[in-house]
Amino acid sequence: QVQLVESGGGLVQAGDSLRLSCAASGRISSYIMAWFRQAPGKEREFVAAIRWLGRSTTYANSAKGRFTISRDNAKNTIYLQMNSLKPEDTAVYYCAGSAGADWARAPERGRYDYWGQGTQVAISS
Repeated sequence: QVQLVESGGGLVQAGDSLRLSCAASGRISSYIMAWFRQAPGKEREFVAAIRWLGRSTTYANSAKGRFTISRDNAKNTIYLQMNSLKPEDTAVYYCAGSAGADWARAPERGRYDYWGQGTQVAISS
């Protein structure tokens, strides 16, 4: 069983930065780890993913150039560095883990087996 705990959310102004963390308990050495977000009244959407093994990353178009996903193997933690934040980035951000190895399907919400409880990010204009 894998448990995921997010932290680092908050209220910031447009143009500011935030770094989200996701601490994982359990064995995730072969997992694909990802960040999703859900704004009020909208579906949960993919933000970024990373392979625990190797250096592969992938991003949603809305995140490219502004967000960076990374991992710390020793701490069993993944991060989402978010720069140049915009009001439309306001959402609850969720960490997710997939035991499957199908990297091509990393953006698909249904591929993920484990989810954190979410952390709120709010951007004021």
